[in-house]
Amino acid sequence: MQTTTLSFANMHNHGELMANLFRARRQSFIIQNRWELPEALGMEYDQYDTPASRWIAVHQGAQILAGIRLTPTTARCGIYSYMIRDAQNGLLDTIPSDLLNFPAPVDADIWESSRVFVAHDTPMAIRRRVHAQLITEMTVSARKLGAKRVLGIIPASWPRWAARCGLDVAAAGRVLEFDGYDSQCVSINLAETLH
Repeated sequence: MQTTTLSFANMHNHGELMANLFRARRQSFIIQNRWELPEALGMEYDQYDTPASRWIAVHQGAQILAGIRLTPTTARCGIYSYMIRDAQNGLLDTIPSDLLNFPAPVDADIWESSRVFVAHDTPMAIRRRVHAQLITEMTVSARKLGAKRVLGIIPASWPRWAARCGLDVAAAGRVLEFDGYDSQCVSINLAETLH
């Protein structure tokens, strides 16, 4: 099992891995969750998949086991910035605007995590390890990018597993219901353990 942080600058070094990540996202979000999202060539994508973002893949060879996207809160692409801020500003009709307890930041020290998934065909026997590797690589990559905090919408069950993953997580908004699943905006503090 490997973890790789992909970017527009390095994706050419990893063969089909980036395309496979977008294919796995399509399987997870469009096929499994039945979300209405943009897709092309068997891949899911949105307005936040720009050169400003990074993508973390947990994989075995070219097979994607899990993934996550990191986007700086300073990102801009036309009218869009990052998912949480755009939802708060009323630009996204699928996410409530009251998802965050404070104004969405625009700060080079804060990044957003989004499009978090574990592939449906990842064996149950290794899912916990896959999830741990995904979170570890996310925090390592975010720190390398200068992040002191990461915002994200994650399952509302996060208090059960955050401590096990060694994360300093705090609720940053109310519990939201998406297609029968409870989720919540959280803030992950990375600053205390920076070396």
